[in-house]
Amino acid sequence: MKHCGDFCWSIRRELWENRAIWIAPIALAALIVAGFLFAANHWSPAFRARHPVAAFMPFGLAASAILFSGWLVGVFYSLDALNGERRDRSILFWKSMPVSDVTTVLAKVAVPLVVIPIVTIAVALATQAIMLVASMAILSSRDIDPLLPLTLIPWLPTTVALLYGMAAHALWFAPIFGYLLLVSASVRRAAFLWAVMPFFAAGAVEAIAFGSTNVAQLVKYRLIGGMQAFKPDAMKDPITQLAQLDPVRFFTSPGLWLGLAFAAICIAAAIRLRRYREPL
Repeated sequence: MKHCGDFCWSIRRELWENRAIWIAPIALAALIVAGFLFAANHWSPAFRARHPVAAFMPFGLAASAILFSGWLVGVFYSLDALNGERRDRSILFWKSMPVSDVTTVLAKVAVPLVVIPIVTIAVALATQAIMLVASMAILSSRDIDPLLPLTLIPWLPTTVALLYGMAAHALWFAPIFGYLLLVSASVRRAAFLWAVMPFFAAGAVEAIAFGSTNVAQLVKYRLIGGMQAFKPDAMKDPITQLAQLDPVRFFTSPGLWLGLAFAAICIAAAIRLRRYREPL
């Protein structure tokens, strides 16, 4: 029970110290809603034509943009999570608290893998709801049936697909966040450069020495391979049907399980490093 309380307290600490976790997606959502209202003339014909895919397009793009912003926030958070507390010497204060290094690091791991996805999903769904209400009001003012967005767009399948895709990508990106946390715990400064330069250097050496691009293909696979959670041709159009999901292919992918194993190794190493690292 104590460990659970310490973990929850540590999560609250991260939310308090890193307000970009929720400010960034909300700010982007506000811009998206404003752009949606401004571009009303371009999407209203989709409802006149009663085309479900075209009608859902702005809602799907809005959710995708917000989720992508959450991924970016997770990347920069992970790079600073363990390095920042050493840099500003707050690690001395936090180590004086009765919270173990394991609990502290696991809480930091949970932020990009659990907390940020939950926040961005909530913001994305709220944004879609606001856009839905606005579209109904605008359609009504143009003598178009205001209930068309409700009846034309399959909201249940699209919402399920959104939740499923977010969960699948959180698992797929676990090795990325684990690696970034390990870099954050290891280096003294310029964590971003230390994180990316090994791959650029390895890719350049491979291309010059062997004329191959295996490193680049590996990086590309880890960045976009999460789309294995969907059918191969699913991305030709927005995900509006449950038939476009492919959980069997995703959960039987060796890349998923090898990535999770790599993430576990990185997290264990980050815990050990935090235990012995001193302030910068």
